[in-house]
Formats: sequence, C-alpha cells, structure tokens
Amino acid sequence: MARRVGICAVAQTDWVRDRWYDRFQGMALEVVESLQARTGLKFTRHEPGEGIDMSISVSDDVFDARTISNNAMTDVLGAHMGCEEKVAQNGIQAIYYGLAAIASGHHDIVLVLGHCKESQGKSRNMVTHLSFDPFYTRPLGLDFCAAAGLQAGAYGEKSNITDEQLAHIVVRARERAAKNPHTASLEPVTEEQVMASAMLADPIRSLHEHPVSDGAVGMILAAEDIAKKITDTPVWITGVGNCMDSFFLGDRDLTSNFALQKAARRAYDRAGIGNPREAIDLVELSAPYAYQLPMWMEGLGLCDEGKGGQWINEGGLEKMNVNPSGGMLAGNPMILGGLVRAAEASLQLKGEAGDRQAGSPQKALAHGVMGPAGQFHSVVILERS
Repeated sequence: MARRVGICAVAQTDWVRDRWYDRFQGMALEVVESLQARTGLKFTRHEPGEGIDMSISVSDDVFDARTISNNAMTDVLGAHMGCEEKVAQNGIQAIYYGLAAIASGHHDIVLVLGHCKESQGKSRNMVTHLSFDPFYTRPLGLDFCAAAGLQAGAYGEKSNITDEQLAHIVVRARERAAKNPHTASLEPVTEEQVMASAMLADPIRSLHEHPVSDGAVGMILAAEDIAKKITDTPVWITGVGNCMDSFFLGDRDLTSNFALQKAARRAYDRAGIGNPREAIDLVELSAPYAYQLPMWMEGLGLCDEGKGGQWINEGGLEKMNVNPSGGMLAGNPMILGGLVRAAEASLQLKGEAGDRQAGSPQKALAHGVMGPAGQFHSVVILERS
C-alpha cells in the first residue's frame, strides 16, 4: 500500500507588483531559509528521514528570461549533490510529483519551491501569446486575456453573470487581501471603481484581471511517519486529479468546464468524497479573472451549472469559504497560482492563517489552472489529521 504523504510546512514571500531589487534566487532563498527554520531539516541526508532528499522547482523560462532557468536554482535548492526536478506548468503539479516520489518509496522528504517575476517581461500577454500554435492562432494575436474574453462573454450569457457581480468578486478579494500579510500592499477598491475600469477584452475589465506579481512559495512534503516527527499538524494529501482540454480553442466548448469536471471527479474519488458540497469546508480557487471564480465553482460541482450569478447573490462565496486568502485576484503569479492555493489551504487546516483564518476546516480543496480559457485544471484535496 502506498505511503500517506503530508505537507509539513509552507512558506512564501510577500507578493509585490515589481520586485526589481531582488533576483529570483534571492526570492527563493527567503522561502528556503524559512522552511529550514520551521523544520530543522538539512539538505543532504545521511540516514532515511534525516533530510531533504529530493527538490522540485517551479519556474518558467520566458518569465526568467533564460533557457533551462532551473539550472540557476540548483545551489538555492541544495540540490547540487542530490535529485532536482522541474515543473513548468501550474505549480500545483509539483505537489503531484512530490506525492508520487514519496508514496512510491523512492524518496522520504521533498522540497517544493516555485518562483516567478511577472514584472520582468514587457507584458504577460506577450508571454502567453507564445502558448498558441505558430501557424493558425498565434498570427491572430491571441493571448490568455483575449481567450478569456471569449470565454467570459459566453459564460456570462449562460450563467447570467452581471458586471455588478464581477465587481463584487473583485472588491471581496481585495478585502481578503488586506487581512493577508503577503498581499496587504494591494489597494482596496469599490464596486464603482471596478465597473469604471478600462476594458481589456470585452467583458473583462482591467480590475477583473489578477495583478502582476513577483514572489516565491514553497513547502515540505514527507512520508507519514516522518511528517509526524517534523510537525504536530501535518496536512494530508488525500486526493489529486488533473485533466487537459483540447489544444485549439475552436475544438472546445468554452463554457463546458470539461477538464475541470474530469479533474475534480478524479480527486474526489481518490479522496473518497461522494458529495463535495457536504465534504469540503474550504476552497482555495485559482481564478486569474473574476468571471472564472463562479465558473470554476460550477465545474467543481460546488455550484449548480448555469447558476453562477444566482450563487453569488445567495452568498455562496461566504457559505463555501472561498479564497479567504484573497485568491489570485489578490496577487499571485499565474504559474504559481495553484501552489499558493495549496499553501494557503494548508495554513487554514493547520490553524496558522492568522487574521485570514476561516474557522476550523477539516477538509479543503486547492485548485490550479493553466492554459488559455482554463485549458488545464488540477485539483488537490487536503485534510487535517
């Protein structure tokens, strides 16, 4: 039987608009030193369970402005004498990787560390433009924002989402951000300001989009017997699932939530969850654009399909404890969104979320997304001891 795997500790930098004064190695080192201080772990092991024996980095070569950018992370990760791997999709995939490495018996303790400086490139849209094929869709000028605009318009008609409801989502995210010490620098806004903000890709406005952010996040994963020695409050990874939709936008129904539904069902089945609305106490959802929050909740089965607008009006965000951290609209880099969501959910389950603590949840869902219009979704179920 596969070993149970727990998250022992998490750490993150503050998420700021332009961290021009720090190289990505410096951001990462801040997280590594915090994790070491919390756990007392060493980077090289002499006996099983004594130290970190595998490191997984999360980064993007384009945002880092160099090829094979994780090569520059080897010393920071302490991996020059050990195993180091890289994840370049949404950071939550590194949790899958670490889970598999430990559950299979190949490793005992895994360090996961992700970094990104979105401010370093001239434009996030120029980066995401490269995700499209070079022959048919890239010449059209498509990027993630333009693709999201197509999806937002279609979903708005399907679920009766209004500009006022989207503004409420943004205002709430900023209010939660003020309670999160890592996003406290993000200014609050009113619904009127949101609805008056410039149009990016109709119906998406500038304040509907997650703000440009720089920072790093990490965590320590360990096998059950070791995790219990490292911390009194391990968070167990009980279910995982992911799914990718078709590559070409024209081959997809942008309002179907196909990939998310598949990913969620796999995670629920592995965690033994039959009715997620009864089982899940807290949700940390990756929504780079405001309209995606109710849409993804529909895809997770936590909101009736086509009822996203009604769900918002009925207080669904509060009832389901959605994004007490503020979520991506409070500021996290795109490629790290899911990893930050898992870190925030872990803090909630550990009871270490400070002013943003949302009661005493027992079971949480962390979600990550990547690709145009939610092409690739990942879901992780986390539980307290």
